[in-house]
Parts: sequence; C-alpha cells; structure tokens
Amino acid sequence: MHADDDGPQQTPATAETVMRYHLCWKHRDLDGVMALYHPDIQYNDFFQNRVLGLDELREYVRVSMPRESDEALEHCDRIRIDGNTAFIQYEVTLRGGNGLVSFRSSEAITVKDAKIWRVNEYASLVREQGSSTSTPSQRPAASRLGLSPRQLSFMAEDLQQYFQRQQPYLDPELDLQRVAKECGYSRNQISYLLNQVLGQSFYRYVNQARLQHLLQSLDNATPPLRIDELAFAAGFNSISAFYSCFRQHTGQSPKAYAKQISLRTRAQDSP
Repeated sequence: MHADDDGPQQTPATAETVMRYHLCWKHRDLDGVMALYHPDIQYNDFFQNRVLGLDELREYVRVSMPRESDEALEHCDRIRIDGNTAFIQYEVTLRGGNGLVSFRSSEAITVKDAKIWRVNEYASLVREQGSSTSTPSQRPAASRLGLSPRQLSFMAEDLQQYFQRQQPYLDPELDLQRVAKECGYSRNQISYLLNQVLGQSFYRYVNQARLQHLLQSLDNATPPLRIDELAFAAGFNSISAFYSCFRQHTGQSPKAYAKQISLRTRAQDSP
C-alpha cells in the first residue's frame, strides 16, 4: 500500500501506538487518550453522523469513557493491523435508567507520525437484558436525533430521576411532550429512548411507575383496602387500564392481592 505525500505514512510504530491507545481506554486514562491524537485528527462518528476535530474530542471522550464500577469497555477480538491502519472491536456497557445498556462498536484507526490521525467509529445498540441488537433502521434514527451511546444512558438516568423525585405520573393527564420538556430533551429523543432502548411505550412506562406507587401505598395502608381509590390517587384514569397493568405485573387481580395483604396483617396482629 502506497500513500501520497500528504497522507499517513506506514511505520513500525502503528501497532505500538494503537496498543497504547487501547490500554488508555481500558484504564480510563483521559489524558493518555488525548496525548495520542494527532493535531490534525479527524474522528468520524457514524452513529451520530458527526466529524470531530481535536478541539472537540476531549469532552467527547470524557462522556464516552466508562467511569462507574459497573460500567465497562471490553474488546471482542484481537487488534488487527493492516499497514498503517488498525481495526478494533469492543462492547461498551453504560448505566442507564433501567439497568445497564450495551453498545457494540468497531473502529478503523489510522496512524500518522506515531499519532492517531483518523478514526472511523461504527456503533450499534444492544438492547438491555439480552434482547436483540438494533436493526439497521434504528441507527440512522439515533444519528438524526444526535444521540451518542453515553447520551442515551444519561437520558435514561435523567428520566428515572425525574419520575422518582417529581412523581409526574400522579397527574392523570401526563403526556410525552411534558415529560420531554421537563427532562430537557425533545419529544422525539424521549420517544426513541423509551421505544428503542428501554423497549416499552410511554404509557406502559408511566403506568408501571403508577403501579409501583400504588403497591407502596398498599403496603402502608390499613384495612379495609380501597384499591380503586388508591389507583386513581396514583394517577390511573382508567380502571380497565389499572386492572390490566396490575395483573400483568403481579399475576393476580387487585382483589386477590388485597385479600393476601389483609390476611397477612391479621396474622401479624393476632397474639
């Protein structure tokens, strides 16, 4: 392979440079990663359809690098070298609002003057809890929405924290537009997060939050238990939707569940 005078030159340093790059990522060494980038680096992120230069890369790497103890970056194959270009495949696991979310990535890294001169990164989503990877139609959608893997995990965490702290689900008129606005994201971004990452519709997500609130209320309630009243207080505006959600989650009808609680309470109160 021959390069023109302005292109990268093949040198024995390619393997050494890429290995150092690999180890800096593995050990979460942000400064080490940045020190390996060429001043004229071009980083192509095809997940977001973005091209980044050196001045943008520090923040990009910082938010993409696993930081928490349960987050990880694991390489799926050995590093392959072809002239002045190396190929790396890895899986990044980041904490989302509903557990850990994984993304599979591959990079083609070109070296010039013992520095990383070009990076072409391709990423695809791996759904939570062992479900299948994203289809080809999902990745362009994420790109158009401007979502990186790390941003998706931040969104999931922000959404979870918003529901826990603000309890917006108590409002029976809650809609997707309001949730997106109060979380600081667009409606399309929250919709993509729910449907493609968390694998559920907006109303299912909201009703599950309402049900958890109701179950906590039941544990603290004293007989006689008026579950329908507690359901409306938790934000349900339809008894049929409440009964369907309750049975799907607990495997019992609300009446049977309440009877179990009453029997348990009597047993605890008896001498």
